Amino acid sequence: MMDKVECVVIGAGVVGLAVARALALGGREVMVLEASGAIGTGTSSRSSEVIHAGLYYPEGSLKARLCVQGRQLLYAYCAERGVPHRRCGKLLVATSSEQLPALQAIHTRAAVNGVHDLVWLTAEQARAMEPELRCVAALLSPSTGIVDSHGLMLALQGDLENAGGLVALNSPVISADCAASDGIVLDAAGTPLLADVVVNAAGLHAAALAGRFAGFSAIHVPRAYFAKGNYFTLAGRAPFGRLIYPAPEAAGLGVHLTLDLGGQARFGPDVEWVQTPDDLMVNPARGDAFYAEVRKYWPGLPDGALMPGYAGIRPKIHGPGAPQTDFVIQGPADHGMRGLVNLFGIESPGLTSCLAIASHVAGLV
Repeated sequence: MMDKVECVVIGAGVVGLAVARALALGGREVMVLEASGAIGTGTSSRSSEVIHAGLYYPEGSLKARLCVQGRQLLYAYCAERGVPHRRCGKLLVATSSEQLPALQAIHTRAAVNGVHDLVWLTAEQARAMEPELRCVAALLSPSTGIVDSHGLMLALQGDLENAGGLVALNSPVISADCAASDGIVLDAAGTPLLADVVVNAAGLHAAALAGRFAGFSAIHVPRAYFAKGNYFTLAGRAPFGRLIYPAPEAAGLGVHLTLDLGGQARFGPDVEWVQTPDDLMVNPARGDAFYAEVRKYWPGLPDGALMPGYAGIRPKIHGPGAPQTDFVIQGPADHGMRGLVNLFGIESPGLTSCLAIASHVAGLV
């Protein structure tokens, strides 16, 4: 007799745990299957840990809507559950007059997305806030913050388990049969498991996994691309109290300065397209390019102050040079398979959006 569980969530990253929590709080029986030996060892533990305000994303996109909604939910949740976080604010800076139109475009887009608290600063006003900063103008985003992502995931796991849910570690899902008459049959490391609802929140591996779902049409599986982001940490204490972001560039948001909750500064991520999601070594030579970029807004960065930190991989569903894509949250209405939800391309602002994504997915199933 095959074991049966009502809902299976594949992947115990921040989004998978948030989805599982939402389903369990809705009264469902939930099991999370995680391939690794711990929660959140993939993209969730290798980000900037920034709570984004929702400035950059196209009008009407899932990223825009779920980021703005998710940010409000996340601040409230962190306050309620005692998850370490800080609403430190961010300065988005133009370091030349040529970048001013980009800042104006962001201000306009943010307002369309429902972000109405941005403040224009002159160079003098920005320097009064951050004396080491060099810019010609800046936008202050007071709603941007930072969060202890692991503390957040532990809180989500605690809520899930208190609601009767379960996280099974070292439990990789190999494949699934979506065509079974009585549900979806998963092969969990050789053990068959029957589920009414399956949420594929496998992050970097979500597309590859969906490609192994028997009965699921390949036309619904996007090609996966892997954009590595390298971070370099600052030796010594940073002279900034807020996050500093240059005006955005084509592939990413430029080499920005973020802070952890201890005040340690890190720079990045850059964009390095790689072939495998396992390519996580930071090449120290890439730091050479960081100095010139950072000194555009912090001329006082000392030589030799940047140390290789860590790298994360963005689970992209568009390749180099292609336009940015939206989150893809695929439910039965999109692909015709009862009980299946696929989450593809959940990169930034996935951490900020996790609780809003969870609510959206719970609505689909």
